[in-house]
Amino acid sequence: MLKNKTIVLGITGGIAAYKAVDLASKLTQAGARVEVVMTEAATKFVTPLTLRNITHRQVVTDMYETASEWSEEHIALAEAAAAVVIAPATANTIARLATGIADNMLGTVVLATKAPVIIAPAMNDAMYTNSVTQKNITALKARGFTFIEPEYGRLASGKTGKGRLPDTATIIKAIEKALGQKQDLKNKRIVVTAGGTREPIDPVRHIGNRSSGKMGYALSEAARDRGAKVTLVAANVTLEEPSGVDVIKVKTASEMKRAVSGAVKKADALIMAAAPADYQPEIIAEAKIKKEAAQTLTLKLVKTPDILREVQGDFLRVGFAAESENIIANAKKKLIEKRLDLIVANDITKTDSGFDADTNRIIIIDKKGKAEKLPLMSKREAAERILDRVRGLAGQGGR
Repeated sequence: MLKNKTIVLGITGGIAAYKAVDLASKLTQAGARVEVVMTEAATKFVTPLTLRNITHRQVVTDMYETASEWSEEHIALAEAAAAVVIAPATANTIARLATGIADNMLGTVVLATKAPVIIAPAMNDAMYTNSVTQKNITALKARGFTFIEPEYGRLASGKTGKGRLPDTATIIKAIEKALGQKQDLKNKRIVVTAGGTREPIDPVRHIGNRSSGKMGYALSEAARDRGAKVTLVAANVTLEEPSGVDVIKVKTASEMKRAVSGAVKKADALIMAAAPADYQPEIIAEAKIKKEAAQTLTLKLVKTPDILREVQGDFLRVGFAAESENIIANAKKKLIEKRLDLIVANDITKTDSGFDADTNRIIIIDKKGKAEKLPLMSKREAAERILDRVRGLAGQGGR
């Protein structure tokens, strides 16, 4: 799996930097083309000459270094990478990546690459468990970065704690997993919906909900990274559009139904992560309704289209159930009524897994009613777990 793959190995300034020599050696022996990028601090712990002799490649230590083939077009290194691995990653580097700082070669590569980024932290246990470091890690996970948990053991300070760089075999396994996942949905066509629809009352008012679209966007990006051709139907989302994804923007539930109906004609799966409004005004006022016209305002509402139930086709159907009570029971009912292959349920009353949160705590339920409860995780991680199930069903011949 590693043969002929370009692996960018980022080494930062920690005592564990010497262990990166073994990692570079093992990757090279496996047939990978290893491009080493060292921060200035890393060169205080291990020399570029050592890494150059191991990889037989020029080591990059300076973004403006004229001796490097990457110096004139540093974006080329980001584009060439099959994976970017940072081992060891210090608390300082993690913080800089979390805020998008790109004033050295490593930061530039990470910011520019579309390849999987795998980070192996190594530091004092107090620094690792510090709330600031954990917040930065959570932010990077939400962007799709993979973290390898540091190991427990004796640290450079002489203390025993969680902060040791994982062994080489563990890091290589994580790299292989990231590379393997990238194409496990190749040639699959997946339609994802995201956001919340808005049903107009008059030219300035609407009925809507608080869906941010973050879960749908995480799903579309994860599916793209795993090789799928993705169409994203987005309703009233302010997030940055994911590259490499066909985006169709809609506003209302009726518009979403039309867009989905067209997109699923050749689809292998529909993942309905959006939150369409359940009702819409029967009559839309042509002019703004004036507040002083009456003390009360009565609206007659009618149901919006039931997209999952009404859209026809031979594809896997994955629905979402955002519930505030009887989570599993209500989700199972929806799964049966809409003839779904999977349903993903979550409790919207929880601040860490409801609308607009960066994390989610989901329950995946299959057609047999078996429920898998997952712990709190980033929405990108949740997306990967959902896609694992989609991939499994697709591998069984779909529905």
